[in-house]
Amino acid sequence: MAGVDGRGHRRDERPDAHAGPGGFPAAGSRTVRLSGNEAHTTSEQVKTIRGRLHRLNLAVLLPLLGTVGTLLLVADSETWWEAAVLALGVVVALTVLGHWVGEDISRVAIPGMIITAAVWPFGTLVSGSHTASFCLSIVGAIVVVHRPRHRGAAAFGLIAYVAAVGAARLLVSSSGTTDVLVNYVLLPTGSAVLTLAAIFVSKLFYDLVGELEQARGREAELAVTRERVRFASDLHDIQGHTLHVVKLKTALARKLVRRDAERAEEELGEIHLLVADTISQTKELAYAQRRLNLSAELENAKNLFEAAGILVRVNREADADPRRSEMLGQVLRETTTNILRHAQATRVRITLSDTGIVITNDGARGDSVPELSGLRTLKRRVADDGGELRVEQREGRFTTAAEFPAPAGGGNR
Repeated sequence: MAGVDGRGHRRDERPDAHAGPGGFPAAGSRTVRLSGNEAHTTSEQVKTIRGRLHRLNLAVLLPLLGTVGTLLLVADSETWWEAAVLALGVVVALTVLGHWVGEDISRVAIPGMIITAAVWPFGTLVSGSHTASFCLSIVGAIVVVHRPRHRGAAAFGLIAYVAAVGAARLLVSSSGTTDVLVNYVLLPTGSAVLTLAAIFVSKLFYDLVGELEQARGREAELAVTRERVRFASDLHDIQGHTLHVVKLKTALARKLVRRDAERAEEELGEIHLLVADTISQTKELAYAQRRLNLSAELENAKNLFEAAGILVRVNREADADPRRSEMLGQVLRETTTNILRHAQATRVRITLSDTGIVITNDGARGDSVPELSGLRTLKRRVADDGGELRVEQREGRFTTAAEFPAPAGGGNR
């Protein structure tokens, strides 16, 4: 936090090309706050991803299954009208497949089932085609897998229908029972089971892709929420501290205005510098340029405590780890604000080491640690940074201690 006299930690203002009145970001300018469109995958992007998967599936499955269906049709058809009926089943199956890949089978599901369910008995009882179940297996598997309920019963019904129609071949065939059971029951039923399994796995894959997209969207939304909380916490650190100090110094200036006009003018000048510095810091926060200086925070805390009539002692046992300097500065700033606002302190001791900082003050009220939202938020941030923030209150003394792991290599710097 800036010192009351602005010494050593005035920050240069950085006007932006998109700055609005007063130097703050204008509406629509880019700040650290993320918009919803920047934070999560948009519906258009999701549709694009799904569209690519659909086109890939169509490019692979339609030619493959179309070729297989054509070869089976040619092999099993003896007359043109048999070929026409079997070809109708293949066309219907490929049509339903195309709509399934596009996730829109509601319009073709029932007609497709009726047609392919009729082609299989035709192939079994009329044309003697034991491969006519190929189309029914594809359409039936797609319809069954996309049922919202009772999929197991529907799958069992499909398999039982294929097997029963195949077994009906025994009524019109002169071939041996074993030959009929293998070609018209066992193989078509096995094909239906395998197709069901393949379509089910493919459906699971699509569902997994959807869940991953949703998870990514939730993760992005969570990141935005965390950024907003961090921004609000930093804004509280800057302006909450400043406003309280301004309140104290304004009250002091009012007392001095008749007794010591020169000292009152000095206090008002410091208030002006403090407010100007806070405006600068707020702009830096908005543009993600703000950095705390631990040495400046120590000097500032010392000046504030002395201005409030509090005796302060600073022990610098070692220089803090530069990687932790900014976080320790935040701890010191928040603690300073809390002491000025909530304690009747007369003495404060600040101890800085290479692993952290300890601030102890007297004049603590009550016997239990008060609920301080700023410290609670800061505790989480210190933990996220790999450290630990502890607060203790005992016999009128309040201690705030932030500690991080010892820097690699040890020793003082």
